Amino acid sequence: MIRNFVLLASEAVEHSGFGINSNILETNLINIAIVIGLLIYAGRGFLGKILSARLESIQSAIADAENRQKEASAKLSEQQGKLAQAKTEADNLRKKAETDAKNAADVILATVDADIARLREAADQEISTEQERVIVQLRQQVAEKALASVQSYFDRGMSEDTQIELIDRSIALLSSD
Repeated sequence: MIRNFVLLASEAVEHSGFGINSNILETNLINIAIVIGLLIYAGRGFLGKILSARLESIQSAIADAENRQKEASAKLSEQQGKLAQAKTEADNLRKKAETDAKNAADVILATVDADIARLREAADQEISTEQERVIVQLRQQVAEKALASVQSYFDRGMSEDTQIELIDRSIALLSSD
């Protein structure tokens, strides 16, 4: 590469001689070729190191990204497994809750039925007791009225014929025993 540059430079000097070239196009092309040649020669090691470091950095970043992708895939699989397990557990809990709710409802219904039966029995008992109390009260009232009627009858006085008849009956009852 440098040989080409030196050859090019020497030919330029031979053809034109040493001096000022007034043609802008020729001089610019020669100057650009010289600058590019110097950059390649002097910057080869420097650019090589920079490009090599950049390549290593890119390769390291790619390897790191691949490792993170693998870790993310593993974590995703793990989390999907946990999600499936959580869904299964949630379904089991829901089924258990439904069973418990049904059992609780059955127990409550049985308790309510027993309470209704007990209340009916208590109501029947209370009605029966109240009927008996009313019957006793009515009997007492009837007996009191009968006694009051008898008392008023006796208070008015018995006729003599009724008294004789009552005495005869009592004697007849006593003599038959």
